[in-house]
Amino acid sequence: MSYHVQFPGLGLEFDLNRVAFTLFGMPVYWYGILIAAGMLLALLFAFHYARSFGIDADRMVDVVLISTVFSVVGGRVFYVAMAPFEYESFAQMLDVRQGGLAIYGAVIGAFLAGFFVCKWRKVPVLPMFDLASLGFLIGQGVGRWGNFVNQEAFGTNTALPWGMYSDGTYAYLAAVQSRLAEQGVAVDPALPVHPTFLYESVWCLLGFVLLWAYMKRRKFHGELLLLYIAWYGAERFFVEGLRTDSLMLGRFRVSQLIAAASVLASLALWLALRKKYRDKPLRIEYTVLEKRDGQTESYVCTWPLTQTPPTDVQIKERIAALRAKRAQEPAADGPTAYFIAFGEKEPERTADEVGGTPGAGQAPEEPAETASSGAAEETPAEAPREAFDKAPVKKPEETRQEETGNGTPD
Repeated sequence: MSYHVQFPGLGLEFDLNRVAFTLFGMPVYWYGILIAAGMLLALLFAFHYARSFGIDADRMVDVVLISTVFSVVGGRVFYVAMAPFEYESFAQMLDVRQGGLAIYGAVIGAFLAGFFVCKWRKVPVLPMFDLASLGFLIGQGVGRWGNFVNQEAFGTNTALPWGMYSDGTYAYLAAVQSRLAEQGVAVDPALPVHPTFLYESVWCLLGFVLLWAYMKRRKFHGELLLLYIAWYGAERFFVEGLRTDSLMLGRFRVSQLIAAASVLASLALWLALRKKYRDKPLRIEYTVLEKRDGQTESYVCTWPLTQTPPTDVQIKERIAALRAKRAQEPAADGPTAYFIAFGEKEPERTADEVGGTPGAGQAPEEPAETASSGAAEETPAEAPREAFDKAPVKKPEETRQEETGNGTPD
């Protein structure tokens, strides 16, 4: 199907074909290509920055793949639950070829699935959500252009220069004009409409640039997630008021209700946590799991947020050096965890802190002279929890004998 699209105020007009090409007799739509392109760009970004967030890229793949599936499921379930009409069969509920995915349902489905998969694959949850938030902004910014090709997700009439008109907008508005009138929304199918897909695309891409620039200044894990919720929610609240295809709950737009609640809750939580961690610099923790003499050893590598993450070679060198220093010691019973500090000195982990949770990823303010072995449960690394529970806690004088570096930048 093709649409003749016009932007009268800009003097632009062209034809859009929903089908990009045909493969083995099956049409391949631009909508799917653009959604896939957004996901691919988001995935490439996530792979590039995974270690900067303390995430193992290999384990992250499982989180991404499973979350993607559940994002589609969540988007469809949300749409079907809120759809203003009855489906004739269960098969029709499953058919997404004619559209019908709600972005809020997709986001909720992805994050819920991501939480459980992170727990399963030993991926730190909040750092993963921070990274995923940036990926969502990329995917939404690119994917919204699929709505343009389909000539859907547009708004009410406008006299602005970028107002859009097509045979697709005319046909849709003519079909829902009476229903919109019952909601107090007057539309003229023959006039240009708000290209709301464009508003959301620009807003999401701008949000990505701003959060990417802020990435090295964050104060706690989960901060980018909260800022994403506030940023996207603010845009969705206002743009949803222009849409002509909103899912309704009585006389209220569902997306506007969710957006308003999300913005208020995320900003309140962000302000509280920002104040709490104001004077506590964030350290990144990245766990390497290795087998030695049949036992699992967890090496928790830490570095300041503002420092470039260590490479695989640097990590392996430090692990080898630590093992060489411990070669003459008897093997510990059960899994063992060791801390290796890169760059600035690793804050000391004391016996009093074992089992405590002073803050996700936040270290005590008193710096130690060396990196320590043994670990506290406050560590949000991907290592198995039992590795930290059973790790031996050394006295200060024993800890200083297990230096893994001199506290200077590598």
